[in-house]
Amino acid sequence: MEFSVKQALGVTNWFQDMCGIIGMIAQEEVTPTMLEVLKKLEYRGYDSAGLATIQNSKIERRRAQGKIENLELLIKEKPLSGHIGIGHTRWATHGVPSESNAHPHQKGDVIGVHNGIIENFREIKAELESKGYQFTSETDTEVVVQLCASYLDLGYTIEKAFESTLSRLEGAFALCFMFQVNADKLLIARRGAPLVVGYGNSAVFVGSDAVSLSHLIDDVIFLEEDDWAIVESKSLNIFNKSGVITNREKKRIERNFGEIGKGNYQHFMLKEINEQSEVLSYATASFIDHKSSRVEMLHGFNEIKSISRLILIACGTAYYACAVAKYWFEKYAKIPVEIDVASEFRYRDSPFEDKDLVILVSQSGETADTLAALRKVKGKVKKIISIINVMESSIARESDFVLPIKAGPEIGVASTKAFTSQLAVLASVVIYFASIRQILSNKEISELIDALMSAPRLIADVLAKEEEFKNFALKLENATSALFLGRGSLYPLALEAALKLKEISYIHAEGYPSGELKHGPIALVDSNMPIVCFAPYNDLFEKAISNVEEVLARSGNVLLITDQEGGDRSPQNHLPKIIMPKCHSFIEPIIYALPSQLIAYHTAVIKGTDVDQPRNLAKSVTVE
Repeated sequence: MEFSVKQALGVTNWFQDMCGIIGMIAQEEVTPTMLEVLKKLEYRGYDSAGLATIQNSKIERRRAQGKIENLELLIKEKPLSGHIGIGHTRWATHGVPSESNAHPHQKGDVIGVHNGIIENFREIKAELESKGYQFTSETDTEVVVQLCASYLDLGYTIEKAFESTLSRLEGAFALCFMFQVNADKLLIARRGAPLVVGYGNSAVFVGSDAVSLSHLIDDVIFLEEDDWAIVESKSLNIFNKSGVITNREKKRIERNFGEIGKGNYQHFMLKEINEQSEVLSYATASFIDHKSSRVEMLHGFNEIKSISRLILIACGTAYYACAVAKYWFEKYAKIPVEIDVASEFRYRDSPFEDKDLVILVSQSGETADTLAALRKVKGKVKKIISIINVMESSIARESDFVLPIKAGPEIGVASTKAFTSQLAVLASVVIYFASIRQILSNKEISELIDALMSAPRLIADVLAKEEEFKNFALKLENATSALFLGRGSLYPLALEAALKLKEISYIHAEGYPSGELKHGPIALVDSNMPIVCFAPYNDLFEKAISNVEEVLARSGNVLLITDQEGGDRSPQNHLPKIIMPKCHSFIEPIIYALPSQLIAYHTAVIKGTDVDQPRNLAKSVTVE
């Protein structure tokens, strides 16, 4: 299959969002290009960065805490030259953000960068310390570098030292090493974490994804699990886990995908919020046959009628997409559904049956806990379906069926368009299951499809109200806590809205089902507590409004997000409200996702936080 960078412009693979790797061998100086690539890795979230080159058989290294600009300034003061180099953006897992903990790490002739977590690093470190090796950082990465150096001290070749090092490591990792004694090659390896080799006109590159290299390369090779390789300017030798030389397919990169940029928007997040009207059309285009008003997918899966239970597994925002889908599957397809947070599911002793179907949802397709959950159920359930944004990801490769959300690159750490695209694809699956299981009539199926197809237009209508959300955000600027309420399929939206506000504005927020208000949260209500209630005029409207009235009776500061009919029927004319476009109840979770995003975004802007790269967060949580 020809690989398209368009498929991978989101987030690819386990650890790419925690850290970013660049390696380069070229005819020209490598430092300017490597700095350029490090800037393209910024969207992952990071706390330090570093570069190293070899010049005149000597390793030179520069590292800096904070933004790439700090590293650039350091290199201006102390230039780096050379035709081979490695670089890294780090998101701290072992050791605080600092220059000493930044990559690359060096011991004698060995220098390396690493994504992932080495689970047995303490054991190895203690062993090396007992032999007299001394450490200058708190990281597991330095342990790997020093372990490799210890094998060189025993007289091993660099290849044998590297391979021996790999045999000792437990955990998941991507590694890229240089050696002062062999200044013309890079040694790389992956286990559970991504690594690619890319080819440009006059250079060969190593990277943690194809995205950051896409403007520089024409072809890419994806290393498979437990591969390691020797990279030289004119050769590439890849070895599998058994040490046997192996061929991996070289795939062509499309070059007409355009640059990843903010355009005229202040932040990537706002750009991605505004892209949702267009992106939702892509999310469903592969599945919906407009002529026949049918959904077509999962070709070759002929046992949908026999499925007795669905298990939906995800993390974070994707988990809330699954929570919405639970309501849909049970209402429209009449299938019992369990939803699980992947980090809990992987460690529970869950019983499985051969009539269970598992659906995994992950923007990156590389979320560590979700991938572990996949491997836990593999071979124990009927089939595994993945809903992802990256077709070349590990979860995609290991699933029985893959349904792409086609959201394109999502650079902002807080998920927006990926969330609504996940909902759109899940909605398509629901319609398909309801049709195959003959739960709904053709007329009802057509009605749901028409509703889903109306979502892009309705989202555009919501985006036109952005100023109203900005005005409400002013009320949140000095808040220390907030509550979000919803009923039915909008309860997960309340959870998602609270998560968004927490993520980027650092305001404590909680989402609750409106009916649970009297079971504790109402104790928090006073005039200083902002409370946002999602309440379109549907069969649960009267219940939701009764909860709003309970809050108003206690001087609560309420914002009602509803449609025109709901606004007309609300208890008080002066109650602050934002009027949403009327929509089918089926797609309410998709349309009402926009308010949660816009409120969080404008609150964060007003507070002056780092919207695209909020503190302590990375794009995906890809380690335990």
